[in-house]
Amino acid sequence: MARADLLCELVKYGLINDSTSFRKAAEALCAEERAKQHTVLATKIDELLKNSRRPIARESTSAPSIVRGNINEQLLFSEKIPRKRMEHLILPEYVKTACRDLINEQNRSDLLQSYGIEPRNKLLLIGPPGNGKTSLAEAIAESLMVPLLTVRYEGIIGSYLGETASRLSKLFEYAKTRECVLFFDEFETLGKERGDVHETGEIKRVVSSLLMQIDALPSYVVVVAATNHDTLLDKAAWRRFQIRLEIPKPTRSNLDEYYRFFEKEKDFRFGLQSSTLAKKTLGVSYAEAEEFALSIYRQYILSLPNGNAKEITEKSIRSWQSQVITAHKNQEGVETCQTDL
Repeated sequence: MARADLLCELVKYGLINDSTSFRKAAEALCAEERAKQHTVLATKIDELLKNSRRPIARESTSAPSIVRGNINEQLLFSEKIPRKRMEHLILPEYVKTACRDLINEQNRSDLLQSYGIEPRNKLLLIGPPGNGKTSLAEAIAESLMVPLLTVRYEGIIGSYLGETASRLSKLFEYAKTRECVLFFDEFETLGKERGDVHETGEIKRVVSSLLMQIDALPSYVVVVAATNHDTLLDKAAWRRFQIRLEIPKPTRSNLDEYYRFFEKEKDFRFGLQSSTLAKKTLGVSYAEAEEFALSIYRQYILSLPNGNAKEITEKSIRSWQSQVITAHKNQEGVETCQTDL
């Protein structure tokens, strides 16, 4: 019998119409069956792959270009087939548990609804930039095997009275037509506190419209909102989200784990212990740690065949720290990165 993971891959990519990944999984299945001497089945799969005249339909990674009410939907959101997986993210255990619970509720929504209960579908992520809020939204979509729709504010926010609320309405109208994860990055852009005396009446109307639209979403549409400035959010916006999670900056242990994962993924060694790298870069976000690791990896590739990973890493640490120390000083001037080599 074929490996369970390959069968699951086939089902998953077939459901989201990802023809490239579906074909790769089918080819892997064919190779495995041939290795098991199941030549009849392997040949049949191979023939199906070769003789397929019509390519499997694949959803575009951008939004449909249908125009409704004189608003091009491509301007309202971008659509992405999710790739990041939950198990690849380094997150606090309470975050993982909460997300697993949400995913389980969504996957078993029929059971909950038979008892008159809807699965939770509204998640608010709070924390400084670069620490995985967007990646987590994508991983949730990947686990649910649904597309990720990221709201494009440049297409939502209009210059005329009532235009923004109208476009928001079109966005939610489209989202209701399919199972998806609807992602609002920098949610404070739309969900500002209505009591702010500096905001106009138009903004307050937009916030009211936004909250009503979120309330009206069916439970199969999962809304994930991310914010770096939770204090700016309207108090009523907080109440709309059944799950509220803080995504902190990585600890030294988290960075150690991240660098080890990077080495494994790239089949590359920094030349220094991952724990040493974690100590030297303590205080950075995951996005900064990724750029740091990639910069070393790029330099190493360009220096082949005589590249010395350890020398490149040590040089990069010195250069990186000179930049990061300045960027990560707090108001008292405390440095959050280690400077000793």
